Amino acid sequence: MTTDHKPPTILVLAGKRDGTLDPLAERAGVSHKAIVPIGGKPLIGHVLATLEQAWDDAKILVSIHDPAVLDGVAEVRRLQAAGRLEMRAAQHGIVESIETAAEGIDWPLLITTGDNALTTAEALHAIHASGVEQQADVVLGLAKREDIQAAHPDGQYGFYQFKDIAISNCNLFWLGTASAFSAVEAFRSGGQFFKNRGRIIKAFGLGNMIRFLLKTETVDGAMGRLSQRFGVKVIAHRFTDGRLAIDVDNERTYRVTEELLGA
Repeated sequence: MTTDHKPPTILVLAGKRDGTLDPLAERAGVSHKAIVPIGGKPLIGHVLATLEQAWDDAKILVSIHDPAVLDGVAEVRRLQAAGRLEMRAAQHGIVESIETAAEGIDWPLLITTGDNALTTAEALHAIHASGVEQQADVVLGLAKREDIQAAHPDGQYGFYQFKDIAISNCNLFWLGTASAFSAVEAFRSGGQFFKNRGRIIKAFGLGNMIRFLLKTETVDGAMGRLSQRFGVKVIAHRFTDGRLAIDVDNERTYRVTEELLGA
């Protein structure tokens, strides 16, 4: 597939969170969640097949602790044979993994995860175009609650409520240049970031935290404040396809994703 914009470098985060075995992986008898089977192939197989469809020549990087676990994934073998896919060593944190993978790349960088099986080529092109055309440093892919619930009533239970809409992220992030790491730095602690108020205050500031909790800020207003705090242009790309906010995090979302893949 070709577009008007130069393809990004694509990074798929497929490591183990905090270096521990994911419950879904344990249930499936595999070492990484990325190779948990669903819909006839490993989770990451669905992701890579979509990336392959989205661009004919984009470089794909996979960040994982043990690359050998992907030896049996057909999409990995095919993309490696075509010279399009390279492995990167996952680090102990999300930001460290991104920094390591991004060394020497051609910018911009489009980031997704190995469990994002419902992402689409259209979504990838849309967030990339948004970043390029708006000359952003960071683009966050978001979907609103109504669209997610329309895709599946059990698809997502947790939302971030703003003054204008309630949203969830779509595990799609776009970084324009290396300077974007000043904003990514906020997530260096990794894990369930938004469940820890101390991490949020440290990263975004007490004033921004209060506005978020009181729901007095719109999504675009919040992006503007983040841009000011980190000195880079941060924007939100709002998707209307609610499926994009459903990734495989637990038994419930595994079932939902399996159902939507089948449909």
